[in-house]
Amino acid sequence: MDNQRMAKTAYDLANSYRKIEELENALNKIKKSPFWALSKPFRMVAHMMIRMGSLIKRYGTLRGFTRTVKSKVHEKRISKGFGTKSFPDSIRRAEEENEEFSKNIKISILVPLYNTPKKYLYEMIDSVCTQTYAKWELCLADGSDASHKYVGEICKTYADKDTRVIYKKLEKNEGISGNTNHCLHMATGEYIGLFDHDDILHPSALYYYMKEICKNDADYIYCDEATFVHGNINRMVTLHFKSDYALDTLRANNYICHFSVFSRELIKGTKLFRTEFDGSQDHDMILRLTSSASIVSHIPKILYYWRSHKGSVASGIGAKTYAIDAAKRAIADHLQTNGFQDFEIESTIACETIFRIRYPLYVRPKVSIIIPNKDHFVDLKRCVSSIFTKSTYENIEIIIVENNSTSEEIKEYYEVLRQDERIQVISYEGEFNYSKVNNLGVKSATGEYVLLLNNDTEVISVNWIEELLMYAVRPDVGAVGAKLYYENHTIQHAGVVIGLGAHRTAGHTHYGVGKENVGYMGKLFYAQNVTAVTGACLMVKTKLYRKLNGLDETFAVALNDVDFCLRLLKEGYVNIFNPYCELYHYESVSRGLDDLGEKAIRYEKESERFRKKWSKELEKGDTYYNPNFSLDRSDYFIQQNK
Repeated sequence: MDNQRMAKTAYDLANSYRKIEELENALNKIKKSPFWALSKPFRMVAHMMIRMGSLIKRYGTLRGFTRTVKSKVHEKRISKGFGTKSFPDSIRRAEEENEEFSKNIKISILVPLYNTPKKYLYEMIDSVCTQTYAKWELCLADGSDASHKYVGEICKTYADKDTRVIYKKLEKNEGISGNTNHCLHMATGEYIGLFDHDDILHPSALYYYMKEICKNDADYIYCDEATFVHGNINRMVTLHFKSDYALDTLRANNYICHFSVFSRELIKGTKLFRTEFDGSQDHDMILRLTSSASIVSHIPKILYYWRSHKGSVASGIGAKTYAIDAAKRAIADHLQTNGFQDFEIESTIACETIFRIRYPLYVRPKVSIIIPNKDHFVDLKRCVSSIFTKSTYENIEIIIVENNSTSEEIKEYYEVLRQDERIQVISYEGEFNYSKVNNLGVKSATGEYVLLLNNDTEVISVNWIEELLMYAVRPDVGAVGAKLYYENHTIQHAGVVIGLGAHRTAGHTHYGVGKENVGYMGKLFYAQNVTAVTGACLMVKTKLYRKLNGLDETFAVALNDVDFCLRLLKEGYVNIFNPYCELYHYESVSRGLDDLGEKAIRYEKESERFRKKWSKELEKGDTYYNPNFSLDRSDYFIQQNK
């Protein structure tokens, strides 16, 4: 069997195990239901409980469900500060209108029209006409049918009053792509902005975009956005606070979406929208243009309001199911253009237009698994046994770095392990230093890739090594990390954000939420770029590990993995969190509590060293987080002072 077929078999097997687990969980719930055997009148109550059970399952635990409900209440309350209350008052408006910029740029806003409801049309055009930055033009290409003549009449009224509004009636409707391309032919600006006919811009949107263009010479800019209902932008149902530019994230999920503004130079020699990707034409365009851009800038402010109404994508992808296939084709075209082949793209449970991309493994290089250990016979045995009994990847070696164990039990187990030619047990002497222990292990590694693994982990995904390796083999990738769970099926690790937590060093996002929780904007179910991943399960090229001299040994216990990942970023590599590599991590068993006594003192010293070493990065903020989120919590809680 060739490498690609082996990888596919492992993938299919992993999916089968996942489905079996889901079915078993569902069956157990039914069997344990106290209402199942009751009479029909009580079945109604049972159905209500089952519905509640499905919600709890979605959020992992009852605690997770209630926390999510509280978060939604908080989001609705805090969203008021991002609606009309965020609009500039008369004094602020005057300041923005009178500001002089270093560049003289016209922004052409393209809006394809088709049977636009009157209310939406008026509000859309007004939101452009009231921009505090005045050098814009609004290009309206109208493909409306004969029964919607009012669209043209309204547009002409605006055009008669303001020469910056340019209207054209099309001979026929050519869809979103075709109509937008007509808008582009009308445009004369140096920068192009894409705007949907039923949405609303913040009055300061173009002002902030111009500041970004002038400050950073950005040639592609996007902002945060909100979805609103009932025709009121203060009635927000979703506040989407985005990360800075992240290509792997974008491949799996069109998180950039609105409001894209870019240099006209980026579309020279190419089409703006391609009709073959109608339904996901924006994802296709964003992938192409950001790949060509010199500076992609993100403005962490809600400057775009996406109207949710019957028939809009914002109301649910089910309204436009063709968008799913179009998105897959757009991603596939992008990947092929960038040299990828034989990949598979499938929708995730988070959303049908959030995707899991499976890349092929043409080779099966040797992977050296480094496991530090002191005593903990039960934990180590469980970890090693799970590797051999559950892994579909065979080209591995395990290097156990023994660290001053005292129990006879573990010494006897080492002798058993040494009988397996795939396992080495080497000894580290001296005071415990996690970095030194791992660095010693890597010195003995003969594999092309090293996988740092804690002794208190247990494999869940049978193709866990393949899931890490499919990213680690890329020349641009540094560290790849896994999704780790506590024994109670809550999340221990799903990526690391710097600055998060009481010590303002680094913290795990989605910490403690349930296994089936899709996470903020679906983040727990697609591979994405992150600043760092935990060393409890971290894969990296052996040559790269050695090039960076491994883990910094001055971080004896804490933050050495985050420091390593930051150094990888500094060298120009990207780090990736892949949620489809899943393991249990019984962290407290081997690590104990870092907030008591000497451990707390030690951690504070290492935290201080970390804050000093990475002060500039901490001050700037995590590239893959958003400054609108609280650094005191791991659940993407919105800061109330924003």
